[in-house]
Amino acid sequence: MELLRFSAFWCGTILFGSFLLEEAEANIMKVKKLCKFCDVQPTSCNGKGICKVECNITSICPNDDDVCVCICAIDSDSECKEQQEAHLCWSSKLKATLLFLALLAVLRACYGLRRKKDDNVTFDTVCHNPAQKLYGLVLEDYNNSKCEMKERKGMGSQFFICSCSEEECNERIFFNLYIDSPVVAVILVSLLPLLVVAVVVITFFYFYRVYRQRRASSRCKKGPPRDYSDIRAIIIDEERSDSSSTHANNLNHNNELLPIDLDVQVGKGRFAEVYKAKLKQGSSVSEEQGFETVAVKIFQYEEYASWKNEKEIFSDADLRHENVLHFLTAEERKMRREYWLITAYQPMGNLQEYLTHHIIEWHDLCALGSSLACGVAHLHSDRTPCGRYKVPIVHRDIKSSNILVKGDLTCCLCDFGLALRLDNTLSVDELANSGQVGTARYMAPEVLESRINLENIESFKQADVYSMALVLWEIISRCSAIGEVKEYEPPFGNLRENPCVESMKDSVLRDRGRPEIPSSWTIHRGIQIVCGSIEECWDHDPEARLTAQCIAERFNDMDYLDKLSDRSDSEEKIPEEIFVVDEK
Repeated sequence: MELLRFSAFWCGTILFGSFLLEEAEANIMKVKKLCKFCDVQPTSCNGKGICKVECNITSICPNDDDVCVCICAIDSDSECKEQQEAHLCWSSKLKATLLFLALLAVLRACYGLRRKKDDNVTFDTVCHNPAQKLYGLVLEDYNNSKCEMKERKGMGSQFFICSCSEEECNERIFFNLYIDSPVVAVILVSLLPLLVVAVVVITFFYFYRVYRQRRASSRCKKGPPRDYSDIRAIIIDEERSDSSSTHANNLNHNNELLPIDLDVQVGKGRFAEVYKAKLKQGSSVSEEQGFETVAVKIFQYEEYASWKNEKEIFSDADLRHENVLHFLTAEERKMRREYWLITAYQPMGNLQEYLTHHIIEWHDLCALGSSLACGVAHLHSDRTPCGRYKVPIVHRDIKSSNILVKGDLTCCLCDFGLALRLDNTLSVDELANSGQVGTARYMAPEVLESRINLENIESFKQADVYSMALVLWEIISRCSAIGEVKEYEPPFGNLRENPCVESMKDSVLRDRGRPEIPSSWTIHRGIQIVCGSIEECWDHDPEARLTAQCIAERFNDMDYLDKLSDRSDSEEKIPEEIFVVDEK
């Protein structure tokens, strides 16, 4: 019986203790939180970054819904006094009430309120119910964990308020988390004109680029597609091109051999012979209209590699240019064990023959030199005139006998048997296997020495520019503008007819010799400009040489010199300022 009473006692005790514990927990959940609470006082805070309220009093708000507010009033002196006195009266009554609640825990949100005028900043923290207005303002964002200042308008001066819900969170005030709206306005007003100008400039350049591209595209696509049945239109119209396939230059799209009647031999080189021939497009066509004069370059069976290389170079549609020989087709004449290249025929022959038999005028020199430079520049360029990508090509055997003269006294390059496509896929070993090629008389110093920089494909172009400079020297030597014109002789004319590599090494490498430019040549200002460019092009250092494009541009800058064609032997000169520009 005693055991039963003892058990009942402890059960009752436990149940009563559990009830008291639940009541205690309920009371704890209703405990209010602490916050800083001080009257109006000055502070060392400058209103930037993070400031700490200089308040040593931690108080408890009387009600669960009360929040803490910090006020600073620095408008006029009288206004500030009235607001401070009213607030001191209100806050003293509130503190008297809080003395009776000292043992209660705290639940409240803390507010910091700041008004700034002149250079004085003060803080005042109080408790306030957020459901009621404070100085006509509704308290907002009082559930934040940090007291972040926000500007409030319509208070007569700059007025900031911040809120938070952690214990004593109004002790640390965070400023400049948001840029003041006046600062934003100033920045926008300052940057707006620059922004407008930038947009206008970018738009202008965009539309200008689009215009240039459309104009270039229209030049590339102008004219109807060529009718390959009309051979006359193909040969005469060398300005138009169709680059839709790699065989755009190929006249004969079938495997049938063209009906060609060979006429007379007009040239002979190391690998092939060149014949003047007649092409008959159809037997039904009358003799007067059906035959066209063409040039046929015939390679013997053993020279297949040279024929194949030149055919592949010519088959590149992007090679098409007014200063490059017009290619028609390539054929394998198996019955004759020959390989043919059929091109347009130029009756005036090559440049060497023409200079041998003709003395040219100043305007002829400009036409020949400019077209030569344009042709070489087109080979070397990685862009077509229409702006499309192309593989650069180096000729590697530029000389006056490999340049034809057209009817308008412009040049066109021919004989691409040693040409090389500077494809990015070529390795150094493949470039090295190309060997020491070309004509010894026209070889650049680095080619003669077999020390061309295979790591830089520009080195091959620089060797072409050296050879081109020697050809330009030949053209000048037969121009009447230099005064007394001597009989034609090739560069380094003091050497035998076909000098070997070793002889050229002695002259070019050992003696640093170059063809002579007499002082009498430079009396004519135009000749002086061209001679200056030539000397830059045959510089011993490949890196110091000009590009073919630069030479072409210099000739274009002298386009008005044609006006001097009838006075090329006179004392009249080009204006000095043009000479200065070209020498830079």
